[in-house]
Amino acid sequence: MQTVRNMAGMNVHEQPQLSPCSDPVRRAEAGPWVIELLPACAYEARYVAQQSAIGFAFDSQSGVHAIGSDRIRPFDAVPNGLAFVPAGCDVFSRSCEGGEYLRVLRKDVLPLAVPEAFNNLIDPQAMRLAQRMRKAFLNASPADDWEAWALSLAQRMAKDQASPAVVRGSMTARRLRLLDEYIDAGLSEPISVQDMANLLALSEGYFMRVFAQSTGKSPHSYLIDCRVARARTLLRDSKQRLADIAQACGFASQAHMATTFKQRLGVSPMAMRT
Repeated sequence: MQTVRNMAGMNVHEQPQLSPCSDPVRRAEAGPWVIELLPACAYEARYVAQQSAIGFAFDSQSGVHAIGSDRIRPFDAVPNGLAFVPAGCDVFSRSCEGGEYLRVLRKDVLPLAVPEAFNNLIDPQAMRLAQRMRKAFLNASPADDWEAWALSLAQRMAKDQASPAVVRGSMTARRLRLLDEYIDAGLSEPISVQDMANLLALSEGYFMRVFAQSTGKSPHSYLIDCRVARARTLLRDSKQRLADIAQACGFASQAHMATTFKQRLGVSPMAMRT
């Protein structure tokens, strides 16, 4: 038995307080699991975790947090990075911009086989699972198997903890922020991988390699994700024509934007507007 709905109930102390945002928090329940898709909004959260929680950041995020500590520190969440918070852990997190985020929790308070909190872990299989869950939230199907997906993601977490996380090398948090600012400012125009490498004073080949190590995807794929994210914001918050939104986000055409939405999100741009 499983349900998919907008946010309701659960432990209010574990829900981030979001700034006004027309996108809902989407929520599914299956067996012992609760799965939530949090929208890209500014937020603040402070609570003691009642359940073990897996997190997945679809977008870059920055802010301040204190996880299992009373020391508040700046944080940078890399896109496609996994995070984990064990039951009983004190949590404070605040971001002025937020980012789309997936949370997977155990309803039965059974701890997951992960010893301590962490973030920014890159796992390609976990990435594919998270993207599949997001597609199911946006376009549900009777074949969706939330319980199997949540269990598979938890198993990936336990497996990943047996081996070290990927070393980020030259793709530092500062460089990722600089790259995000550059992409955001020029999103309506063509941006090449060479342009991105030049910005960071890296060779194209080296940049492609360390970027993939740090984010689990190629710079070109990341750029497309940024175009899709901007288009989703414009679809939600403006009344611009689809063709104008496609142009503003750097898509070759409205048809190109529609094709990309179907590939990445499983829905059309128009469906995101309703």
